[in-house]
Amino acid sequence: MNLNAMYSELIFEHDKRPQNFGLREPFQSEVHHVNPTCGDEITLRLQLDGDADNPTITDLSYDATGCAMSRASASIMSDLLIGESLQDAQKTFDHFDEVMHSRGKNEGDEDIIGDGIALVGAAKFPGRVKCVLMPWKAYQAALAEAQAARGSQS
Repeated sequence: MNLNAMYSELIFEHDKRPQNFGLREPFQSEVHHVNPTCGDEITLRLQLDGDADNPTITDLSYDATGCAMSRASASIMSDLLIGESLQDAQKTFDHFDEVMHSRGKNEGDEDIIGDGIALVGAAKFPGRVKCVLMPWKAYQAALAEAQAARGSQS
């Protein structure tokens, strides 16, 4: 099996058997994002717990519709980020974002982005980048809301 076929299979698996799909409680923030160019939509919930300076992502659940790339990206992202400290999650986010904006020049580090490596090929297609990054942008918005909620509780 060649590498492209293996990556396609990985995307297919995350699309058909998504990790963390289905909105769960408790959550500190909920956001809804839409990609109007292709109709992808995601509602994402985030729960942070632990240390005020560097909390841990204890849950990230979502409901997503749209193309296989965006749904697989949401599954991969949730699998990568749950259980991570915000500092480590930010490193993953930053690397993935950089790779997806490289237009295929940065192949990505599988040790950092795990199954996200299967999505790197989309970086060559600007229209697909929006599909892949939509869940990650929703995570960013949910994180800002969750941090604001945690700050107001102190």
